[in-house]
Amino acid sequence: MTTSEQDLMADAERRAADYLAGAAERRPFPDDAALAALAGFDTALPEHGGDPAETLDLLDRLGSAATVASNGPRYFGFVIGASLPVAAAADRLVLAWDQNASSHDSSPASAAIEKIAAKYVLDVLDLPRESAVGFGTSATACTIAALSAARRAMLARVGWDFDRDGLIGAPEIRVVVSRLSHITVYKALRLLGFGTARLIVAETDDYGRVDPARLPALDDRTILILQAGEVNTGEFDPFAEILPIARAAGAWVHVDGAFGLWARASSRRALTDGIDLADSWTTDGHKWLNTPYDGAMTICRDGAALAAAMNSDAAYFTAAPDAQKNLTLEFSRRPRGVAIWAALRTLGRQGVTELVDRHCDYARHLATRLEQTGFEVLNRVVINQVLIRCGSDEETLRVRAAVLARGQVWFSPTTWQGRPAMRISISSWRTSRAEIDLLADELILAANS
Repeated sequence: MTTSEQDLMADAERRAADYLAGAAERRPFPDDAALAALAGFDTALPEHGGDPAETLDLLDRLGSAATVASNGPRYFGFVIGASLPVAAAADRLVLAWDQNASSHDSSPASAAIEKIAAKYVLDVLDLPRESAVGFGTSATACTIAALSAARRAMLARVGWDFDRDGLIGAPEIRVVVSRLSHITVYKALRLLGFGTARLIVAETDDYGRVDPARLPALDDRTILILQAGEVNTGEFDPFAEILPIARAAGAWVHVDGAFGLWARASSRRALTDGIDLADSWTTDGHKWLNTPYDGAMTICRDGAALAAAMNSDAAYFTAAPDAQKNLTLEFSRRPRGVAIWAALRTLGRQGVTELVDRHCDYARHLATRLEQTGFEVLNRVVINQVLIRCGSDEETLRVRAAVLARGQVWFSPTTWQGRPAMRISISSWRTSRAEIDLLADELILAANS
C-alpha cells in the first residue's frame, strides 16, 4: 500500500529531527564507509514506481551518513552558518505552502513577508532605505543582477538603449576589480560578457585591501567592485577613502559583501564606514545570518534601475516593479526571503550583533592560542577569519592532513601570497568556546606530532 502524504511527511520530519539531534556528534566530514555506501544510489531507473516511504528510507540511510556536517559546531570550512532553528522551521512551512513567490498575485503572503524582510535587511545593515532588495538564489546570481543593472543604467546615461540594441556597438563600460576579488565576481563578469582580459585590476596592500593610492582612474562609464570581507583575511576595502573618489567620478560602485557585510550590524561596524555610499551590494543569508541555503540578496540603491534590468512582466502576468520576479533572475521562485524574515524577527538587532561579535571574539581567541604555540597567523583577524601557516609549506600541508584524518574538525586549505595556508572560518550559531578550544588543541597536537 502506498504511504499517505501525511504519513510520509511525518516520517520525513522524524528523520530530520533525528538528524538534527545528532548534529553536535556528527563527523564534520563523512568517513570512508559512508562515502562508499553512496554507490547504493547508483541503480537503473525503475521501470515501475515503488513506495515513496522506501525512497525516503534509502535517502536517509545512505544520504544522511554521507553529508558534511556544516550545520554542526565543529565545521570551520568556508563561511557556512548552521541554519537557525526558526529559519529552518520557517523554510519547512514555506515548503508546505509550495508557493510561486513571483508577486502578490501568485502569493500574497510571500510578497508581504518578503517586503518586510527587505525592510529589516536595510535596517539592520543600515543601508539606504530607498534601496530595492531582491532575494536571489546565491551571491553569484545576485551579483549578476546588480552588475546587469549597473551596466544598463550607465549605458542609458549616454543614450544607449541596452534592451533594444544589446552590446554590439555599445559604448564600452570599464570594470575595475580588486586583485583579490572573489571567484564568483569573476564568474558573474564572465557570464555578462566582460572578458577577463579587459578587466582593470586594482592593486591591494599587504592585508588584501584595495590600495587607494594605486586606484585606477574612474569615470562615469566605470563599474568599481569592492569587497567587504576578503575571503582569506576577512579584510575590508577602505570604503571611506575610495567611495568619495568614485562618486565624484560618476562611477557605479558595487560591494561584494557575501559574509562581511554583516559586520556592519556588529561592534566591528567601523570596518564598513563609508560603505553606504555605494550603489549596490550583495550578501548571503546562509553565511553569517545562519539561514538555509538558497537565500542571498541583491541590494540596489536605485530600485528602479534594478527593476528595469530584471523585469519579467508578460502579457499574462504583470506585477509591480518591486515584485520579486522583477528584482531577481528568477520568474518562478520560492519565497526564500521568508527564512531571512524569520531569522531577523527572532534575533532582533541585538541578536544579530551578538551572533557576529561572538564569532569575531572566538576568532581572536583561536588566533591568540595558535600564535602562542608557534603557528604563524597571517592576517590581522579583523572578523571571523583566521589564516594560519606552519614553519614550512610541507609542515602546513602535513598538519592539516593530520587534523582532518582524526575527524574531529574540518577546515579548508587555501593559498596566500603563493604559498599553502590553512583558512578557518567561524560562523555557526552552534559553535561554542569549547569547540574553538578543541580546534586549537587538534592543531597543536598535529603540529607537535
